[in-house]
Amino acid sequence: MTFKEPCVALPDLYEASIVELQDGLVKGHFTSVQLVKAYLDRIEEVNFKGPKLRAVIETNPIAISQAAALDDERKDKGSRGPLHGIPLLLKDNIATLHEEAFEGILGSYALLGSVVPRDAFAAAKLCEAGAIFIGKANLSEWSGMRGEWGRLKGLVLNGLSERGGQTLCPYYPNAHPSSSSSGSGVAMTIGLAAGSLGSDTHGSIVFPSSRNNVVGIRPTVGLVSRSCVIPISSHQDTVGPMCRSVADAALLLKFIAGPDPRDEVTLHQPGLVPDYMKALDKNALKGARLGVPRSLIRNTKVIEETFNSSLDVFRALGAEIVDPADFPNTEELLTSKAEKRVLDVDFKVDLNKYLSELVDVPTGVRTLAALIEFSEKRADLDLPPPFYKDQSQFKQSEASQVDGAYFSALAEDFNLGRTRGIDATLAQFNLDAIILPTEHAPGPAAIAGYPLISGYTISTLLNVIRYLVPLGFQPDDVELLPATPTSVYTQAPGLPFGIAFMGTAYSEFKLIGYAYAFEQGTHVRLQRRAYNDAIPRTQLKDVMTMRL
Repeated sequence: MTFKEPCVALPDLYEASIVELQDGLVKGHFTSVQLVKAYLDRIEEVNFKGPKLRAVIETNPIAISQAAALDDERKDKGSRGPLHGIPLLLKDNIATLHEEAFEGILGSYALLGSVVPRDAFAAAKLCEAGAIFIGKANLSEWSGMRGEWGRLKGLVLNGLSERGGQTLCPYYPNAHPSSSSSGSGVAMTIGLAAGSLGSDTHGSIVFPSSRNNVVGIRPTVGLVSRSCVIPISSHQDTVGPMCRSVADAALLLKFIAGPDPRDEVTLHQPGLVPDYMKALDKNALKGARLGVPRSLIRNTKVIEETFNSSLDVFRALGAEIVDPADFPNTEELLTSKAEKRVLDVDFKVDLNKYLSELVDVPTGVRTLAALIEFSEKRADLDLPPPFYKDQSQFKQSEASQVDGAYFSALAEDFNLGRTRGIDATLAQFNLDAIILPTEHAPGPAAIAGYPLISGYTISTLLNVIRYLVPLGFQPDDVELLPATPTSVYTQAPGLPFGIAFMGTAYSEFKLIGYAYAFEQGTHVRLQRRAYNDAIPRTQLKDVMTMRL
């Protein structure tokens, strides 16, 4: 038996960029069908088998036929552009039409078989550009809004859903993947698709991007439509890209941003959406004033020490570091209860609206109250014990009201996050942006509705490389936490941690430039890979080899 090997160098799917993949498609080195098959095989290897990372809930059974149609279209009519025939993943709260054979139900059986009225706006934009959705990424069930996640018996449950199981970080066996968009983060770091979308209310994009050593962009609320995305809060929810590089994330953001009449807040965008690919300037940090809100960085000695050392990287790349550049209202930010009240009320109001607009719901769950009743009747059939018993967040939201206290909480968030928070700090210190460890970044940006980019980490292993200082991964001798062997480890050797870029509303272009310059000045993502069993072996050549 003989085989014909590909005669050109093919991209390594662990790290391949969207631009690199599109170049191979344009040159005819491989087809979209072959690319989709390779990614689906990689998902099968480590997601459903092997270490069972459970980053993907389900794959698209018609993805190969969609890829074939796009291959034919490329031959007959030419390419639609940089996303033509590129395989992507979507978080399981981002709707696609039922004909796509996807559920999009937040990992829950309560909405199994539901029919959405249309594709999510962001998904439709990507589909129009020629992208192929090969699967839905796992997440914290109901985006973490079911109960007191992570507080029962010391276990951390972010990334757990009843349909998808427990997502695991591929940098250490049985490690915690961090926050709701965990499936997208895990899938990206080991190359289970070319790119992915997540959603962020309070860290759900940037936390798993940091933990899984990828780039995540939380856009300004109002830049990307939330239409047909299962909501938590209309005031804080936003949809954004999670990718292996700043360039890939900028490319996806370019396509999904823009006004949508079905999401009124997007109609107030300031002018035309910029071409974020033009922000990719390796010299963007030269002359930039970056502030460090020192008083927000607390109780993480390893992260803080390595972050402090990383400031020399920024200086070497031409930035001026203002340290400290503290928020004038730090203590109020850290102690305010306003966000909790806003999220309680918004979840009830926004979820009820979303459910009421579904074309069909076979389970009959069309309100939060009905969801609580459904879950109670089948408690021992969904999440594993003891977690199925906890619906405390559901019930708190159901009991909440749109009242004076709610509107006061909204005003407090606006004041703390924007007026006396991010905007005040930028103005007081004449800053272009704020930098801090991702671990401490989401709060102010979340309540302000402002953008946040979680960028690359810097390796602790190869500190002889240009600009390198020890930032990025937990040391190999770090204590495993929690210590019990059945727990998902929140702290373990080699787990990545990232750095975040924060700015005012609609400052994505500037932040992308800074993140790109930092990335290009260090080139560190591959200095520590996932653990061996978590790395898929299938490559393009494996699906292209032809039996003669």
